[in-house]
Amino acid sequence: MDIEESIQNTDTASPPEPETDAESAPPVRRPRRRVLRTLGLIAVAAVIGLVGGTAVGYGIQADREPTALPPLNQPGLAYPAKPLPKGQEPEPLSAKEDRQAKAQGDLRKLLLPKPAGARAEGADGWQSLDAYADTFTRPEGALESQLDAGIRRIATRSWRVGEYKTVKIDLVQYRSSSLLGAADEMRHQQRIAIREDKSASLGKPVKGSSEGRYFVYPVRRQAGYLDAYDARAFIQRGDIAITILMYDTHKIAESEIRSLAERQLGRL
Repeated sequence: MDIEESIQNTDTASPPEPETDAESAPPVRRPRRRVLRTLGLIAVAAVIGLVGGTAVGYGIQADREPTALPPLNQPGLAYPAKPLPKGQEPEPLSAKEDRQAKAQGDLRKLLLPKPAGARAEGADGWQSLDAYADTFTRPEGALESQLDAGIRRIATRSWRVGEYKTVKIDLVQYRSSSLLGAADEMRHQQRIAIREDKSASLGKPVKGSSEGRYFVYPVRRQAGYLDAYDARAFIQRGDIAITILMYDTHKIAESEIRSLAERQLGRL
């Protein structure tokens, strides 16, 4: 009897209820497709608004009358509005006054003449671009930069006075249509001169030139060699760059390189 009651109690016992704890339930996730669809609709609406606003703006601008530009403020011109009567035209510049005519002629004639008692040293006359580039520390780079600057032709003259003093003058002409040219070449050479000047001098201006300068370097001494002195001048006149180099074993007077630079500039 006890056994039967025990079996009945077991059969009639209610099953355990499932756990209903909120922490044990899996999280409910929103569908990803719905989120992407919402973002897409927002992007499309933004594009439509931008395009529509641009179209409306262009339409409004196209319907407006064009605004006239203000007149140029030129009450008087530098040249006469009508040709001058016959007999009142200004006389053309003479070859002496026309600097451009000088520069288009024989450039060699503009070089300073060799002084009396001096003897020719090196090239005298036209110089090839290759030979000119060889005078630089890096000839290949110098050749490329000179071509980019629009170099046209080079006239040169060198002479020797006494046993050691030498002078070299280069007139380097550039094409007027080039973006670079004589002024850039002059400034480039001046920067090199300032960098090599141990006295950190900026040089001194050449009279008659806006930016031309000359440099007198301190003596350079080396065991087993004579003292070395040099002076340089770099000037620009129009489309021509002037380079003057002077070397000697004795001190070079500042007045000597200055006078040489001013006289060469005067011939242009």
